[in-house]
Amino acid sequence: MLLQHKNAIVYGAGGSLGGAVAKALAAAGARVFLTGRNLSPLQIVADEIIASGGSAEVAIVDAMDEHAINDHITGVAQRAGSVDISFNAIHLQDVQSISLVNMAMADFVRPVNIGVQTNFLTATVAGRVMMKQQSGVILTLTATPAGVAYPLTGGFGVACAAIENFSRLLATELGPYGVRVVNVRSGGSPDSKFFIDALTQNPEVVAPILRKMEEDTMLKRLPPMADIANTMVFLASDMAGSITGGTIDATCGTTAGLNYKMAVVPAG
Repeated sequence: MLLQHKNAIVYGAGGSLGGAVAKALAAAGARVFLTGRNLSPLQIVADEIIASGGSAEVAIVDAMDEHAINDHITGVAQRAGSVDISFNAIHLQDVQSISLVNMAMADFVRPVNIGVQTNFLTATVAGRVMMKQQSGVILTLTATPAGVAYPLTGGFGVACAAIENFSRLLATELGPYGVRVVNVRSGGSPDSKFFIDALTQNPEVVAPILRKMEEDTMLKRLPPMADIANTMVFLASDMAGSITGGTIDATCGTTAGLNYKMAVVPAG
């Protein structure tokens, strides 16, 4: 198992992607500590992990509260002996599908403030613990607008760009201590709760948006949550021991070049 004897903290583990990553880390052998602001969704994920033979614990932790983060990680380090992996997947409360010139300032800055603050807090608290250990992996998450100008994404794209730059800067400072920091850029997972709920509530609007997103990719599809989760597992493992300070593109090729002009035609 790639992550046997590793201890992982997942912030926002009650969300669909956070939960998917937590379950993948546990399936790879990690002992997973699930955190969030609401107990019920965390317990559902923990029960699934335990039922599958994994190890999981839950705790109410506000990933915007430095004291709560510090108290929790200190307790994990004392009980488990180490903190080997930290991953933040909390929701940025972004507003999209509105042009910047028509967007309220509060809606624009909210995801930037949340994204920068929560990643700074969880990553630096983990970094201090990992520096003492001389080992550890901090994983961050962004999306397509960090790598290519994508209209109508509001402050979300700015937040993603900021998170990626922060991750690079942190990697330079933690590298000498044997700590890696790696970002994963997703293209948006159609099987996530966000898209499933949106499709259910407003299929006439959301379905065309998803098709357009798929058309923009090189592979003509969007990455499912399992692909993002498996990428996180690999990056957290010793197999990725030389990868740090960068962003792994899991957008199905979108940020390497928009591919909407390439249609699928029969071969031959």
